[in-house]
Amino acid sequence: MKILGKLMTPSRVLVLGFATVILCGALLLTLPIANTNGDGLSFINAVFTATSAVCVTGLVVVDTAKTFTHFGQLVILMLIQIGGLGFMTFATMFALILKRRITFRERLLLQEAFNQVSVEGIVRLAKSVIQFSFIIEAVGTLILALRWSFNFGWKQALYFGVFHSISAFNNAGIDLMGDFTSFTAYVNDPIINLTIMVLIMLGGLGFFVLVDLQTPSHKFKLHTKIVLEVSGILILVGAVIIFVLEFTNPETLGPLPLGSKILASFFQSVSPRTAGFNTINLAGMHHTTLLFIIVLMFIGASPGSTGGGIKTTTFVAIMVSILATYRSEPQVVLKKRSLPPDVIQKAWAITTSASLLIFVMISILSLTEHADILTLLFEVTSAFGTVGLSLGITPNLSEIGKAAIILTMFIGRVGPLTLAFVLSQKRNKGICHIKYPDERIMIG
Repeated sequence: MKILGKLMTPSRVLVLGFATVILCGALLLTLPIANTNGDGLSFINAVFTATSAVCVTGLVVVDTAKTFTHFGQLVILMLIQIGGLGFMTFATMFALILKRRITFRERLLLQEAFNQVSVEGIVRLAKSVIQFSFIIEAVGTLILALRWSFNFGWKQALYFGVFHSISAFNNAGIDLMGDFTSFTAYVNDPIINLTIMVLIMLGGLGFFVLVDLQTPSHKFKLHTKIVLEVSGILILVGAVIIFVLEFTNPETLGPLPLGSKILASFFQSVSPRTAGFNTINLAGMHHTTLLFIIVLMFIGASPGSTGGGIKTTTFVAIMVSILATYRSEPQVVLKKRSLPPDVIQKAWAITTSASLLIFVMISILSLTEHADILTLLFEVTSAFGTVGLSLGITPNLSEIGKAAIILTMFIGRVGPLTLAFVLSQKRNKGICHIKYPDERIMIG
């Protein structure tokens, strides 16, 4: 048991935990009661759907509204909620309800799940995460239900409100609109657009930021400042680029009035961060616009959030380290604060690992799928960033293609470095502190 305890590090527990939730969800989705045809879903499609839900991605191989019964949809909704907040958060919630003491090992798991540097205050953070999530989702549900009550009966309006509020806040991008249309029917609706955008942004900021914003003194930590500034800049720049490039495109913004063009531009700039909803036809976009959206999907949301990608802070760390190299500065400085070398190393490791993963998966899909490289790059980056946007090839993926996207979504959710730590066995036998002689190699 002691050996097993040493092998089951927090990283490994989290990875196995997510895998277990996915498998359980997939088995439930294969049941005849979960599908409208009564025959049950194929196992590969069930695993794909469960992975997309738990990894809060939103890529779907079947029409969620038409394929699944209310039972199946509720299973997907529960998987989204568990995947977005993390299964350890739910375990903590039940422990608190039962008034059970949170053990030190469980605190270590929470520390790993929330990407914190220490266990100090980790249970308090978990409580805040639960409270913030349910309050935000409840407000979103109320607004969406009131809006949809004008189109549907109260029962369906409330059901739609709950589903899409949870899906949006957790950055899942799975919808019940049917026919893979997402929110294109509501491109001119400011209430639907603004509510979904706010939910996505709140979910993508990260729970640490949401908690820090409650600080009475308003002396926010550097992490919070960077996340808010970079998120705002990316959304604004993205909206402007989409607006300019697609302004006259007859397949996207062209036919819309000016107000709807602005609204759709902002929506499509927020969505790649990393929700997966869309209000305009992505397949009709110019290639330049799609390339920029790919960049937004690759960067993704912020650490400790419900979104994926390499994260905003990782992107900033990479940028400032490059500038420091150009300027031959000995330290990487950000807002009069020096970033430790291990932070920069981790940022480069995450970015490089993510790039290699995307390259490998595109190489596989280029052999198995009938699609151009840009479409494959969009699909794979969307899967890694747990975004869920697609140019329409997801339902037509081969079995190998589905397996590749499943693996990409899973790695994107748990993080490439976490998975690397799981696969590697650390051996510390007193030799790790040996200092070897320096010798330079040619770089560049």
